[in-house]
Amino acid sequence: MNSAHADQGTTDPSGRRRPLDRFRHTRRPRIWFELLLIAVSYSVYSYIRNAVPEQEETAQRHAHQIWDLQQAMGLDFELAVNHAVNDVTWLIVGVNYFYATLHFLVTIAVLVWLFRSHPGRYGATRLVLFATTAVALVGYYFYPLAPPRLMEGMDFIDTGLLHQTWGSLSSESMQTVSNQYAAMPSMHIGWSVWCGLTIAVLARRRWLKALGVLYPVATLFVIVATANHFWLDAVGGLVCLGFGFLVSALWFGALCYRLPRYVTAPRAAAASASGSAVPAPAGPHRGPGEAEGDGPGHPGGDGGPPGGGRDGGGPAGDGSSADPTGDAAGQHHGDAGPDAPRPPDDGGLPRQQRPSEVPAGSRPTRG
Repeated sequence: MNSAHADQGTTDPSGRRRPLDRFRHTRRPRIWFELLLIAVSYSVYSYIRNAVPEQEETAQRHAHQIWDLQQAMGLDFELAVNHAVNDVTWLIVGVNYFYATLHFLVTIAVLVWLFRSHPGRYGATRLVLFATTAVALVGYYFYPLAPPRLMEGMDFIDTGLLHQTWGSLSSESMQTVSNQYAAMPSMHIGWSVWCGLTIAVLARRRWLKALGVLYPVATLFVIVATANHFWLDAVGGLVCLGFGFLVSALWFGALCYRLPRYVTAPRAAAASASGSAVPAPAGPHRGPGEAEGDGPGHPGGDGGPPGGGRDGGGPAGDGSSADPTGDAAGQHHGDAGPDAPRPPDDGGLPRQQRPSEVPAGSRPTRG
């Protein structure tokens, strides 16, 4: 039914498929392709982000504009948080490592979890992340912004440089490969909210859902405490994330979290796309596209044990229901044919032979 619903949204009334329909269907992700795609995409993203001209003068002017705006709003709390957290050595060191590592580790972990546990939603949810990151490049190019730690005339503390923690963007090695003025929007917030929403919506255990909610909140605290972003940079990250969800929803025709958890069987999808009828399953054991009562290993089917299990209410697995008022003669004579006595209210139709009435060693022939 999910396949049929998807195809109704991607085919015209004449049944012809549009050129891009094959890319809009959810399909089982392939590990080699996903690893290659992520590696290439992040390399391109890093190259473009770091190739943006470092317009220091413009970036400094934008930083002071952001700070003045936040002061006018009465929400210029970054400086106070930065100094307060820096006074607690163990806390600021932990916060520095949080900023340098979890941004990547948690995002990769969520992608792996989606790949393994929600393959039907993986492609659409991954597209949200990719579209979010892609549109962020526009902000880096057109709005260079100095982070608080690099603002001139301000008393912000560069906590990574001061405590010499690994992964500091202010280290000499990172300054040569990273654009120091690509602060708007904050992808730490964009990615963390993506991770948090995905976990909170799709995880089953409450403690995991709680971690999903807390992770982006903790990330906001971290980017402010380390003086790497203004809180308005976080707002920019949320705008980019909203764009990513919009792109994914328009492409797949539904919010990524509302897509089926597992990939629809290709056989059923192909039948639905071609306009042919797909038999609706009558019982919980029947797979997509299987004929009624058929299928290897299906109870009562051709591959199941004689007189097999219950499917659709029939003891033979043929979709028929047991008749407690049936003819007693038919219960004792396995060779009862069309001329056997029938109940008076059977409508004159021949009674279907039941496997339980067939003598040992013989099987009824399906018509």
